[in-house]
Amino acid sequence: MAASNYSLKVNRELLDPNFESYRLSLDAIATYNVELDAAVEEVKLKDSQYTLEHVRAFGMYNYLHLDPWYEDSVFFVDCKGRVLNLTVTLDTALGKPREVYRMTADSSQCEDRLCASLSLTSATWAALSDGTGRLFLLRTSKRGESSHIKWEPLFSEELGEPFTILHSVSHVQAGVHAMEVLLLRIQKDSEETRGSGYSVSLEWVTVGNTAGQENGCCKSYEVRKRRVLMGKSVPHYAAVEPQGKGLMVASEKPFVFTHVDGRPVDQPAAEPMEVETTDPIYFWQQTAEDITVSVRMPEGVTKDEVQFSLTADNVRVGVRGFSPLLQGQLYAPVDPEASAWIIKNNKSLELTLQKRSEGPMWPELVMGDSRGEYVMSDEQAALIHERLTHLTSEDLNANPDRDKPPCNSQELEDCDGFPEDSSSLTHFDGESLKPTQVVNLGSHQYLFTVDVNPSEMPCLCLRHDVDALVWQPRPDQPSNMWEHIATFNALGYVQASKRDKKFATCAPNFSYAALGECLRRAFIYRQPSPVDTVLFNRKQGRQVGQVAKQQVASLDSNEPILGFRATNERLFVLTSSNLFVLKVNNN
Repeated sequence: MAASNYSLKVNRELLDPNFESYRLSLDAIATYNVELDAAVEEVKLKDSQYTLEHVRAFGMYNYLHLDPWYEDSVFFVDCKGRVLNLTVTLDTALGKPREVYRMTADSSQCEDRLCASLSLTSATWAALSDGTGRLFLLRTSKRGESSHIKWEPLFSEELGEPFTILHSVSHVQAGVHAMEVLLLRIQKDSEETRGSGYSVSLEWVTVGNTAGQENGCCKSYEVRKRRVLMGKSVPHYAAVEPQGKGLMVASEKPFVFTHVDGRPVDQPAAEPMEVETTDPIYFWQQTAEDITVSVRMPEGVTKDEVQFSLTADNVRVGVRGFSPLLQGQLYAPVDPEASAWIIKNNKSLELTLQKRSEGPMWPELVMGDSRGEYVMSDEQAALIHERLTHLTSEDLNANPDRDKPPCNSQELEDCDGFPEDSSSLTHFDGESLKPTQVVNLGSHQYLFTVDVNPSEMPCLCLRHDVDALVWQPRPDQPSNMWEHIATFNALGYVQASKRDKKFATCAPNFSYAALGECLRRAFIYRQPSPVDTVLFNRKQGRQVGQVAKQQVASLDSNEPILGFRATNERLFVLTSSNLFVLKVNNN
């Protein structure tokens, strides 16, 4: 199975080209403080954990875990090995976090110990790591404010070197209950001589119940399959499909499967790429105002045999009895009323499309369609040649007085820069262990991950120009595997200017996004909402109907922020000694 390149399809209806800025609001945010009986179990990096990947994986770890199945319920692990839960129903009557499970083994003796990590697998299951290399699978029963049942461990096993849990899912197939758990390790690599000396390992573990019964009542669980992927960078995003049929990874450097149940995976030898030399089905040209398309047709086709339809966003051209020659979503809207087509020389259909927005040049005609060829006019070629002349000159700036001088990289702002490595988002098939679709993220900087619907994969938020776009993975829809479902205007630009930013997240209903600094401060960015008073934009001389508010909360603590999670109504912020609850929305 060969991997195919895929482009993320932006839903332009979710973009706001008229968005101006966030307005600072001085409205106070109600903040409630819960003092903890014991400190949060923070494991600081050792001298041997000196690489950037160690910092990304463990130094920036989010110690607070949100329960996506039960609203306003969070979990964390303290220094006594207790898994504690706080569920909020009334902000003015916050109780103490209650213990739901306690790890009895002393993990402090492990030299390479990592922080304890927790993943809420389903509404009734959880996966827990003690940071020493042991994995626990716990039956939690139905969690919630009325449930005070202690969690029951049904699986506990050493799985090698210490790890943290990135993601887990639970599913039933053919009557067998299985849990898929994704583990992260950073391991010494003797073959890595030119870099840091470390490699990043992702292990995908499948644990299932056995056919027999243990003690005559409870089914026992055992490891069914272990798959290992290796890479050179800590993944920004890694998650298993709900039914365990595949895996998605977003990272700066690619991952490949290397072992299954301890056996090496055969890596196919690189073969020369075969390039199809089929002739283009259509040719197209464009100006700032319109587009001309010439579609090759069977000779002798009459006007009555042509099947043609055009809307503002979609086009379809074909011949009766044959599959469409040109079909799909246009790169940008057109004016159907001002567009027309004719049959030319009995062998081609010439289509003229009137752009709805004059000026911008289209990089492609139909999104994702590579069967056409763009033909540049002589005037356009001459203009581009003139603009690029300075790149082939012997002087850095052959003619500084003409037009504008070359771009000076020192004039760029910090938030305009992107990582040098080209990040990618990859979908792996669970059976073949091969990548099926790869998205080159390029300048689409990863921002954060958020659980919107617990029955689906976690969403990831990427920077798109200045905005932040939320994408929902759809593994059951290969043609639209990542769907654009929400936008936070200008957040991509805003977050890049926060030098002390440590965490970023958003509410599951997208009503606000939040940024957390290393110490004390949290920034809240709300979606635009109608204003009660009449406001005018003085520069443009128009009335402003909506305003997007920015709020800043300063916590009464000098301790570093260790956890940061958002629900629709509240923002939870965890420090070593306190859990702060910020009432953001009143629903």
